[in-house]
Amino acid sequence: MPPPVHAGPVPARRDPSSHLRPAAGAAVGPGALRRLAGYQYPAWIAAGVAAALAYPGAFERWGGVRLADGVVLTTVVQVVMFGLATRAQLSDFTGVVRHPKGLPVGLLGHYLVMPFGAFALVSVTDLPAEIELGVVLYGCVSSGLASTAMSLLARADLGLAVTITALSTLVAPLATPLLVRLLGGRVVDVDVVAMAFDVLQLTLVPVTAALLVQYLGTAPRRVRLVGHGAAVLAAAGLVLALTGDHHVALARLAAAVLVADGYAALVRCRPPVARVLPYVSMAGILYYTTVTTAAGRDALLDVGVTLVIVGLVHNLTGYAFGYWGARALGLDRAAARTTTFEVGMQNGGMATGLAASLGLLGTAGLAAAVFSPLGNLTGSMLANYWSRRPAGDVRA
Repeated sequence: MPPPVHAGPVPARRDPSSHLRPAAGAAVGPGALRRLAGYQYPAWIAAGVAAALAYPGAFERWGGVRLADGVVLTTVVQVVMFGLATRAQLSDFTGVVRHPKGLPVGLLGHYLVMPFGAFALVSVTDLPAEIELGVVLYGCVSSGLASTAMSLLARADLGLAVTITALSTLVAPLATPLLVRLLGGRVVDVDVVAMAFDVLQLTLVPVTAALLVQYLGTAPRRVRLVGHGAAVLAAAGLVLALTGDHHVALARLAAAVLVADGYAALVRCRPPVARVLPYVSMAGILYYTTVTTAAGRDALLDVGVTLVIVGLVHNLTGYAFGYWGARALGLDRAAARTTTFEVGMQNGGMATGLAASLGLLGTAGLAAAVFSPLGNLTGSMLANYWSRRPAGDVRA
C-alpha cells in the first residue's frame, strides 16, 4: 500500500474581520499622543472608508437589513442631528439680534458661494453626471453642526456659530430644494416639494425634538405632565402611521415626540446619559460615511482623486470667503474664525440623506462621503492651529 501523499498544510481561512484590525488600530493610535488626540475621530473616519473600499460586501447587509436602505440612513442621520442638537439651547436662536453682522456672511456663503462654487467646479471637471449632482447637492445644504465644535476649539465666537447654524438650518427646507433644482435639475428631475419635506425630516424634526428635550428638562412639573400626555398620543399616532399610506413621515414625527419625552425623563433620572449621546452621533456619522463609501466603491475608485481635489478646493473656498468676508464687514477675528467654519463646513448628513431619498446613494452620495470627512480634517487642523493663537480682539 503506497504511503499517503502529503500536499502540504491546508491554508486556514482567514476571517475577513482580521483585515480590518490594522485600520482600527490606526484610528486608535492617535489617541495615545497628546498632539494627535484631536485628530482621532478623523482617523476613525479614514479607517471606515479604508475598510469600505477593501471589503464593500461587509457593509451591504446586517442580517436581513440592507445597511444602505434609505429609511435606515435617514433614521441614522436624524439620530446624529438629534444628538448634536441636544448641545444647543433655546436661547441660542435669539442670537440673530445679538450677532446681526455675521449673518450675511454665513447665509450668503451657504446659499450663494458654496452652491455656485460647487457648480463651477463640476463644470470644469469630467465627473459622471450623478456624481456632479452630489457635489452640487453638498454645496446646497445648510451648515454642519460639527462647525460649532470647531469654533469652540478655535476660541471663536460660539454664540455667532450657533446662530448661523440655526438660521441656515431653518432656511434649508426652502433654499436647498430650489438651488438643487436650479443647479442640478439637468441630471435628475428634482421634486422641490418632496425634497423640502425630506429636508424637514432630516433637520427640523430632530432639532425640534432636541430643543423640546432642553425645554422639558427645566419645565415645571405640570408642563412635563403635558409632555407625557403628548407622548402617549404620539405613541398612538405612531401605531396608526405604521399602518397607513403616509407612514414614514408621520411615524418620524410621532417618534420624535416620544424620543424627546423619554430622553428628557431619562436625563433627569440619570444625568450622565447626556454625555453619551454625542458619541452616538459620532458613531452615526461613521456609519453613513462607511456605508455610502461601500455602496459607491467602484465609482469612487474611478474618480476618487478628482473628487478629493474638488472637495478640497470647495472647502478652502468656503473658508476663505467666511474669514475675509467677515473681516471686510468689520467683524473681529473671533467672529471671522466662526464664519470660516460655518461657511466652509457643510451638513454631510443632510446631503447623504437627500442622496439616499433620490435613490442615488452610490453616486450622488459619494461627494458627502468624501467632502464631509475632508472638511472635518481641515477644520480640525485649522481649529487646533487657532486654539494655540488667541484671537486678540475677542469681544467680551
